[in-house]
Amino acid sequence: MVAGDVFMVGRFSKRVISLKPSPTLSMAEKANRLRREGKNIIKLDIGEPDFDTPQYIKDACIDALKSGYTHYTSSRGLLELREAIAEYYLKYFKVEVDAESEIIVTPGSKFAIYSVLQSIVDSGDEVVVLTPAWPTYISCITLFGGKPVEVPYYLNNSDEESIKSAISSRTKALMINSPNNPTGNVLSRDYFKLILDLAEDYDFYVISDEIYRLLVYDDFSPFTILSLVDSLDRVVVIDGFSKAYAMTGWRLGFTIASKQLINLLVRIQQNSVTCPAAFVQIAGVKALKGDQGPVERMVKEYDARRKFLVDALNSIKGVKCPRPGGAFYVFPDFSALNMNSMELAEMLLLKAGVCTVPGSVFGAGGEFHLRISYASSIENLREGVERIRTFIENL
Repeated sequence: MVAGDVFMVGRFSKRVISLKPSPTLSMAEKANRLRREGKNIIKLDIGEPDFDTPQYIKDACIDALKSGYTHYTSSRGLLELREAIAEYYLKYFKVEVDAESEIIVTPGSKFAIYSVLQSIVDSGDEVVVLTPAWPTYISCITLFGGKPVEVPYYLNNSDEESIKSAISSRTKALMINSPNNPTGNVLSRDYFKLILDLAEDYDFYVISDEIYRLLVYDDFSPFTILSLVDSLDRVVVIDGFSKAYAMTGWRLGFTIASKQLINLLVRIQQNSVTCPAAFVQIAGVKALKGDQGPVERMVKEYDARRKFLVDALNSIKGVKCPRPGGAFYVFPDFSALNMNSMELAEMLLLKAGVCTVPGSVFGAGGEFHLRISYASSIENLREGVERIRTFIENL
C-alpha cells in the first residue's frame, strides 16, 4: 500500500488492497522525485534497455499505421505474428508450435503471466517459485487466492530434495525464470529436465519465463524449455519483445501453451484488453523476421558492461559479486556491511545518489543483496561504482 493511502473497509476489493506497489518501480519513482528536486542520481535500478528500438522495427510500425493497421485484431493476436513466432522457434530451436491454437499474443509479457496464473490458480492452490524472483510472480499468485511457496535456488543451487519438499497435493505450478531476474543466473539443461520430471511425477505445470532468453554470455546460448518436451500438456512459455529488441514501451508479449490453456487465455483477453495494438504486432513480425544484428550488438555491449561491473564491484572491500551468465543484472552480496538491503538501498539513493533495488523484495535468499542493472552506459556504471565505493569507505 502506498504510504498515506487509507481505504474504506468494504468499499474496495480486499485482494487488490493487499497488493503491494511494485518495489522495482517504487525505487525508480523515488529516484525520479529526487531528480526533479535537482539531485544528480545514477539510475541502476530499472530493467529496461538503454538502447533505442532498432530502426527497421520502427519503420515497420510506421508502415503498418499508414497501411491501416489501426483496428482490433483477433484476441489471439494477428495470425501473421503467431506464424512468425512459430517459424522463429522452428528455425532457431527445431521446435514445432501450432500458430493457430498454441500461441496467444499479449500486451506485454507481464499480462501473459497475469493471465496464465489467473487461468490455473484457484483459492488455496500452491505455486512453487524458485527465488530470488521477480516480485510480480508472488503478487499475481496472491491476487488470485493462491499460496506462493518459495524455494531459494538461484544463489545456492538447491537440490531435488529441496524442491520435492515444497511440493504438496495443492501444488498447481512451478515458476522458473532463466536467465534469472535478479541474479542473472542461467539454469542448466539438466535442471530443466529435473523440473520436468517432477512435473510429470506430481502433475503440475511448469511456467517458464524466458523473456531474457537471448541475453546470454560466455558459454551459454539461447535456450527454451520447449526443446526438452514432446507436448505442451504441462509446460507454459512466457516471452516477449521488450528486453532483446529494446521494445519495453511497445507492450508486446506472447504465451506458448496447450490448446486448452490458450483458449482460456483468449477468454481473459477478450474480456479485458481485447488485443495488443495491431501496428505494434506488425512491428513484432519484423523484429522476428528482420536483421538480428542489432540484438547481437546489444548483447555484445551488455557483455562488456557485465565484465566491467563485476570486476569493479569486487574491487570494493566487503562486496562479493558473482559473474552472471545472462540478463543484464548483477546481484552482489553486501552482507559484510551488517545492513539489511532495504536500508542499504535507501542510504545509497539518499547519500550517494545511486538508485538500486533491495534484494529482499525478490523473496527468499535475496536479503543483504542489491540488484544492479547494467542496462546503462559504461560511464554511468563507472560513476555509480565509485559512489558506492566512497559510500562504503565512509561508513
